[in-house]
Amino acid sequence: METPPPDTKAAAQERKGLLSRLASEFSFIRGNFLLLVISWLIMDFAGEMPGTYYGLYVKALGGTAVTIGLIGFASMISQALVQFPGGYLADKYGRKWLISTMTFGVALSYVFYAFAPDWRALMFGAIISNLCLIYSPALRAMTMDSLPPENRGMGFSIINLITSVSTTPAPLIAGLLYARFGLAPSMRMGYAFVVAAYLAAAVLRLRLKETVREPRRIDGRELLSVYPRAISESLRVWREVPRSAFVLFLSNIVMMFSLAMIQPIFVLYAVEDLGIGPVNWSLIMTTLFVSMIALAIPCGKLIDKFGKRRPLLLAYPLMVMAMLLFVYGDLVRLYVAMPLVGLMQILFYSAASALNADLVPKEHRGKVAGSSSFFRLIAMSAGQLIGGVLYESISHQTPFLLQLVFVVPPFLLALLFVKEPEEKEE
Repeated sequence: METPPPDTKAAAQERKGLLSRLASEFSFIRGNFLLLVISWLIMDFAGEMPGTYYGLYVKALGGTAVTIGLIGFASMISQALVQFPGGYLADKYGRKWLISTMTFGVALSYVFYAFAPDWRALMFGAIISNLCLIYSPALRAMTMDSLPPENRGMGFSIINLITSVSTTPAPLIAGLLYARFGLAPSMRMGYAFVVAAYLAAAVLRLRLKETVREPRRIDGRELLSVYPRAISESLRVWREVPRSAFVLFLSNIVMMFSLAMIQPIFVLYAVEDLGIGPVNWSLIMTTLFVSMIALAIPCGKLIDKFGKRRPLLLAYPLMVMAMLLFVYGDLVRLYVAMPLVGLMQILFYSAASALNADLVPKEHRGKVAGSSSFFRLIAMSAGQLIGGVLYESISHQTPFLLQLVFVVPPFLLALLFVKEPEEKEE
């Protein structure tokens, strides 16, 4: 047999070594975490298709900017109401049963979106969907349980990466459907696809393995009286965690309120005030997801290597720059603003989530997730309603310019009071 030249052997060994290092570095993507990642791929791709033109769909069904804020308010309040029992049940009875069963409920709620005769049906579907998100504390806790401490920054960045990969073609497909069939028919097709995709993800989540040691058997009688006890324990849990975890929670509440003010009116401002065409908007949204794909792994490695606090602090000034470019934007500036938004989201979400996992003991993660989600959702519901009212009654720019004010308190809280733990919670 002919012997390969030495340089070919060296190249083969180098490739083998590279593959071995990559396999070792990403070896934590297995088991529950792998199943969750695959289900997020499916759900995020499907959900982002109709999400591209959601605001325009509400207006087509007889709504206004205030209506969009009202639907968001009702959605967030509904989800908030189930966060305390969701966190309590996740720690006491286990994570898997909540996640797997309630994902089916979320899937079926989108039938109301697909066949909505007017915006009221959208509100009803949103309320049902968000009540089923009682599983979200369990989902967050299981994600923390499934990531080793040394890979948490990378793990949460990979969540951003995977969901960005899945959603990247979604706005393009939404734009093509819009151009071919018009707004309402394309949105109905999109939501029908959401139902099918979410059902597939729900079936996949039946294969998750429980991460709570010796979860109690579900007692139907106790479930009926769980709410007062869940609230009590979910509020008391903040005494059991480090002060930095509580301060991080407070700064996130302010940040989520601020971002919720602009979330439902983003597309309205771009189309109605900046003159961006709907198809161009789908391309701009695609740049957001592409930037998140490109930046996710480097940001994750940065967070794991240099700590969570500094990347978290960097996210706030990035938000300011992105908002200024967007408010006073044109087509070119929006193509610059969206990658900045993507970088801000990765740094903020990945660093905050990884730091929270480091700080909170495993036995309290469900209750902390439920309690923080409750107040975060209350803040977001108020933000969406206030944002819609400000957009209609004062000026279209007001909710966006207020971001420059609301970014200051969470930045100062994180700067002055949030510290990384010396020992990370396993």
